[in-house]
Amino acid sequence: MGGGAAAQLGRGLVPAAPAPESVDVVRFESLREAARRHRVAGNSLAELASVESALGLWHGEALAGVPGPFAEAQRLRLTELRLATTERYAALLVEAGRHEEAVPVLRRLVDAQPRREDLRTMLADARRAGDRGAAPVVGPTAVPPPGGAAPAAGNGPPAGATLIGRDAELRRLRRAVAEAGLGHGRSIRVDGAPGTGKSALLGAALSGAATAGCRIGWAVGDEVTRHLPLGTLVECIESALADDTARHLVEDATGQLADGPPADADDGISAEAVDRAVELVRRAAEASPLVLVVDDLQWADPATLRVWAALGKHAAELPLLLVAAARSGAADVRGLPADEVVELAPLDTAAATALVRAVAPEPPGAERLARILDDAGGHPGYLRHLAVSEPGAPTASALVAAVEAHLAPATEETRQALRALAFLSAYELRAPGTQPAGATLAALAAATDRTQDDLARMLAPALADEVLTTEGDRLLFRHRVVARTLHESTPAALRITLHRSFGQRLVAADAPAEQVVAQLLAGEVPLDGRFGAWLAEHVEELVDRAPQTALAVLRQAHVRYALDPAHRLLLTAWLARLLLRQQQVATAEAGWVAARTTDPALRGEMRWVAAHTHERRGEYEAAAEIAHVALRERRITARWMHQLRTLLARVRPHLPGQPTMPHIPRSTVVDDAAAPTRGVHTADVGE
Repeated sequence: MGGGAAAQLGRGLVPAAPAPESVDVVRFESLREAARRHRVAGNSLAELASVESALGLWHGEALAGVPGPFAEAQRLRLTELRLATTERYAALLVEAGRHEEAVPVLRRLVDAQPRREDLRTMLADARRAGDRGAAPVVGPTAVPPPGGAAPAAGNGPPAGATLIGRDAELRRLRRAVAEAGLGHGRSIRVDGAPGTGKSALLGAALSGAATAGCRIGWAVGDEVTRHLPLGTLVECIESALADDTARHLVEDATGQLADGPPADADDGISAEAVDRAVELVRRAAEASPLVLVVDDLQWADPATLRVWAALGKHAAELPLLLVAAARSGAADVRGLPADEVVELAPLDTAAATALVRAVAPEPPGAERLARILDDAGGHPGYLRHLAVSEPGAPTASALVAAVEAHLAPATEETRQALRALAFLSAYELRAPGTQPAGATLAALAAATDRTQDDLARMLAPALADEVLTTEGDRLLFRHRVVARTLHESTPAALRITLHRSFGQRLVAADAPAEQVVAQLLAGEVPLDGRFGAWLAEHVEELVDRAPQTALAVLRQAHVRYALDPAHRLLLTAWLARLLLRQQQVATAEAGWVAARTTDPALRGEMRWVAAHTHERRGEYEAAAEIAHVALRERRITARWMHQLRTLLARVRPHLPGQPTMPHIPRSTVVDDAAAPTRGVHTADVGE
């Protein structure tokens, strides 16, 4: 069963599920998915209801009493999901002001995870808020439109967020507001991935619209209004105007729906209705400068998108500023005309460093700061999460949620392909600053047993959404933290199974040796007989192509007592050679091989490796001692006898005592050719 789970993930396949109403696990994951969609849409009340229902399905331990490694892996996975869901439930209760309900939930979480300081802080805050009956903070303060009521929670710009590194973009938007107040409008779109600060930028730039004499309307695209023709536009107009403009839009749309969909539109709204909506907004702007803002435009209903595009053609003639924020790569939005497109690029190093230092509880050290910057890749949201996370702690649920939001539009098969790509690059994630995490499409195809064409199709949306990028023939994660989170959020038992499976498939595909070994190292896969035999056959290739990777796996092989003795001896000999090549100490490994091998050539080579290691370290007496013992024993080949005599000639000027045979009395000096053979002891080989 365990291998089957690995195969399904490797191939991007999801097993057919029983009827949802009959299996609690399926219902639990379905409710979690519903909660995720509500979170992306900004509907916290619906998310809370889904999370509460999901947790209500739990009664005791998952798969209690079911034996076997696959059941254990699933048990770990479901337990981690339950904890993450419970944390989200507690956070939602706090946000909703239900502090008394949140306290016992948080107390259980603290008991289960006593090292989580963030949970302790949340518990203390909830207790204090409950004690004093404090009003909840359900979201950022919205900017009220001039002459009207404040927009509903979530429909206004966030206030008080730390906005760093967006000075140029801030100036562009503020200049556009000022020009709209003077009668010169335009259409602007702010593009960026989730967490790049689009909403914070809009809030900071447009909070002064009233000062410029503009009325301002806000709307946020979501899954509710996107099914209502003109729903997003109506919401935006309602928050900006105190007149009947929004009502007329609603009546027009409702009337058309009652009459049946027009023949000239797929969204239920005719071209004439779009023209009337544009005219209503035009008249409102002519009466007084108007700023209309739609956040998450990619979620807006199709009719709103049509009107928005039509308004954009007239904005320059009016005191009308159209500002939209959209997810990078959103297909429905890309084709909309805009006078300006503001791309929120990753923060540069200086700005990213400033942001980390601004939000971190304590100033991070140089090494930790470098790791954060490397993992986040300039992404403001990830920089914030990493700055406040505990160093060395497992992936925090908040970070997992941020990555899930980033990947929200992806289909399940795209996510599976991304997870497989993260597993292929997991070993690289241990060494920050080396290269971006990723792999070639060919390697991914070999590991997952899928065709390259299939994988290219599955990953195309991730490239469009800028989750991935390319460099030559390599697919790379734009932000290493995404790859790290996909890898580390997988239960440990399943990680080992998957890395073993990927390693075996790469072996079968005759992939480069370093790709196979990366799977063994990243998943801490034990070097058993099968992998040991393969490594012994490919060790020379590995040493030449990837010496650091070779060094790591050969160190493991040296201490694996379960390996075939011949393989272990061969691999340890290569470890000694590689250590010497990299100017590291190789005496112990070389001596270990020399004391056990029956091959005179290998024994001579290892004696020379040990002696030469001492020579390079300036330990001339130790080098000479090893050389003399090996020459007296005469259990090595002529080639290595010559090499050791040459070494003795080099070190002799550095030795005290007799010039011919230091530290050996003349009475005991014998000719090398006549020396008797003795047993080899550990002390003779520098161990």
